[in-house]
Amino acid sequence: MLDGDATVREAELLYGPFGRAIAKPYAMTQRAVDGGSLRKVYLGVDPEGRRHREADTVRRAAHCGLSVPEVLATGRCDAGSWSVFRVLPGVPCGVRTDRVIEEYIDHVIRLRDRLHQSSLDLTPGSGWSSERGSPSTQPQFLLDQLSPRCRERPWWAALAEALQPLESHPVVYLHGDLKPEHLLIDGHQLSVVDWEASARGPAVVDYASVVFHLVRDLLYGGVKPGRAPIDLMTRLPFSGPVLAWRLLLWLDRRRSHDIDLIAASDVHRLAAEEHAPVAYASLAGAVSVMRAAGVPR
Repeated sequence: MLDGDATVREAELLYGPFGRAIAKPYAMTQRAVDGGSLRKVYLGVDPEGRRHREADTVRRAAHCGLSVPEVLATGRCDAGSWSVFRVLPGVPCGVRTDRVIEEYIDHVIRLRDRLHQSSLDLTPGSGWSSERGSPSTQPQFLLDQLSPRCRERPWWAALAEALQPLESHPVVYLHGDLKPEHLLIDGHQLSVVDWEASARGPAVVDYASVVFHLVRDLLYGGVKPGRAPIDLMTRLPFSGPVLAWRLLLWLDRRRSHDIDLIAASDVHRLAAEEHAPVAYASLAGAVSVMRAAGVPR
């Protein structure tokens, strides 16, 4: 494996050549022509921090018995921060049918014991290694992921107050982005990829992310809000405040004005909701409104 000073040229010679680039909002990926490796260039928010965080976390996750992609090379260049990962076999989870969604949720639940591990000295923060300057509380860790402009929004104080009960939750290791395509199934083997959002915090953050991605992907795929399989999602632990936070995080990272499209009353209602089916229906309604307003997926 190449170290942190590796060059793109060295990685190209050892693991390439790499094919067509696929651009996403915060990364560009290229699969090697032989299919054995994947190069990822980090874009947008904190690319160097995300590079280090992902490389460190996948190594730690492997020690926890999780099937994760090996880091083959990592470094920086004029194009940005990048890493090369070994490609793992498997087919990504999907959301095409209720049966497929139920299987995806089954896999998420299977991960719980190996992924959401805790210890007495674990503190909230980004990545799986303790860092200086980490937030002192779990609510603050979540709030700090929203941009400073959010502090001026009318829903900020209510959200901050609603998140306070999270301080009593155990701090565990989080993947941070357990969307369907990040879980690969190869027979009985479950592998987890894309660890750049890894963190330490309350387990319900991962479950809220699962529900959010399910609802968003279904609605952006043309499913009507009332047809979302809410009964399947209620198998997961629930927190209205965290679900509201996850919706806001998505809007905050889209176009600069998208965060202003959400009404404070909708944020308050979602954060205060104690019943998962009602909250998920409210989330579907809010995402549907955002889609109609042109918010990018």
